[in-house]
Order: sequence, then structure tokens, then C-alpha cells
Amino acid sequence: MVHSEAPTIKKNIILPLNAFVIANCGKRNSAGNLLAAIGACLLLWLCSGRALAADPLPQVKVTAPYIELHTGPGVGYPVFHVADRDALLEVIKRKTDWFKVRTDKGLEGWVSREQFETTVLPSGAPSQLHEAALGDFSSRRWEIGLTGGSFNSTPLLSLYGGYAFTATLSAELAAGQVLGDYFSSQLYNIKLLSQPFPRWRVSPFFALGAGYLASKTHATLVAPKDTEDFTAQAGLGVRVYLSRRFILRAEYNDYVVFSSDDNNEEFKEWKAGFAFFF
Repeated sequence: MVHSEAPTIKKNIILPLNAFVIANCGKRNSAGNLLAAIGACLLLWLCSGRALAADPLPQVKVTAPYIELHTGPGVGYPVFHVADRDALLEVIKRKTDWFKVRTDKGLEGWVSREQFETTVLPSGAPSQLHEAALGDFSSRRWEIGLTGGSFNSTPLLSLYGGYAFTATLSAELAAGQVLGDYFSSQLYNIKLLSQPFPRWRVSPFFALGAGYLASKTHATLVAPKDTEDFTAQAGLGVRVYLSRRFILRAEYNDYVVFSSDDNNEEFKEWKAGFAFFF
């Protein structure tokens, strides 16, 4: 499905974020080069005007005496139209066990999975469109997950939430807790994710973002020192869709921490966990 707001999102969000990261990473070494390179690649890819070719909407034919179209994805929504036997329906998207379809007259409504499974393909072959792999993944909008891993060789626990603007572009907010023996840190991030193959069951993604790191040193022989610094990050990862709603997710991120004393540091983060989308 084409979203007209995508160019505005690219211009107003992605361009300033890439410019911020690339400008600050010009002073860095390996991590800075990595951030700049990935940022430039994402910038070129997202702003080049390219888009994945829109797949034609799949069609099914009604074999039951009729199929009821509801105004929304649930039995509580009223039935406003009935599609008779042999009618062709375009499948627009899926939401859990409900399918949004369009009739040949342009009417759009929702069909329950139970009734949808009585349809066949236009050729007469059995319909497999009820399988999650068809488009459940690319039609999701919200995602919430919990991950654990390592931040600069220190245990990390992170909670995140994301929203997909399109099937290939999403934004995420994350909050993490770093649990060291002699210090603890809170890590907050906002980032953009590019997922070029949203319909793949094992789907890679690329990320670019910025954030905030607040660290507190535990009491030792040396006087405690608390720090609060901004960060920039670039990373890559993979989503593995386990079912219609659940995801196994793993990712690697490279951070640059912009210290107030100009002694900037580089951190590496590995993490994996589970999420669900809806």
C-alpha cells in the first residue's frame, strides 16, 4: 500500500538525523567511519526516490453461497454488504484473524478468517492466503519487545516500542539498563529502521539513531563520578517471524558517545529478544 506521507518523513526526519551523525563522526576513527558510511548509505537509499515495486493485490473467489463484509475487523462491527458465490475479492491486508477485502465494485470491508477459508484462488486452486507469510508481517504497525545482551561487555536489558510508517520504514523508542559491577547506566534511544524485505520470514534491517546515556559510578575508593552524554548509533539486525504476532529479533549496534570533555568513546552493543506486533 502506497503512503503519501513517506517523502515528508524522509525530508523532515531522516535528513537532519543523518546530517547530525555524519557531521559529528567526521572527528572519529573506526566507529565514526562506520556510522558515517551506514548513514550515507541509508540517506542515499531512502532519499533516492526508489520504492519497492508494488505487488498486485492477491485475489480470491467466493465458493460459499455468500461472504459477509463487516465495517471493521471484529464480530461487533455490523455487516454492510454480502459478496455472492463466484465474486472476486482483492485482499488488501490482514489484522489478526480478519482480512480487509475489496469487491469489484470498489466496496471495502472485513471478512473473518472462518469465512475467508471458504475461498479459492481465481484459478480454482485452494487458497493459501490465510497463512501468515502472505503479508501479516508487512502490514503490522505497532511493535513492542524486550531484549537482553551486552553493552561494551556489560549486561544490558532493554525495552522498546516501534511504529511502522510504511512496510519498509519504521521508528523506535528504546530504554535500556546497563548493569555493571562498579557503575550503572540508563540508555535512551530514538532511531529509524529500514527493512528492505518486509515480506521475508527472516528479514534483515538497518538502523540509524541518536540517544542519551546517563551513567552513575558506584561508591569505590575513588570519588564517584556521574556523567550524562549524547550518543549516535548505527546498526544492523534481523527479525525472524515465529508466528502471526511474535518475532525473534537480534541486532548489533555501534555507538559513539559524545563526552562533554571531548574525550569521545566508542561502544559496541549486541542484543536479542522477543517482540510482538499488531
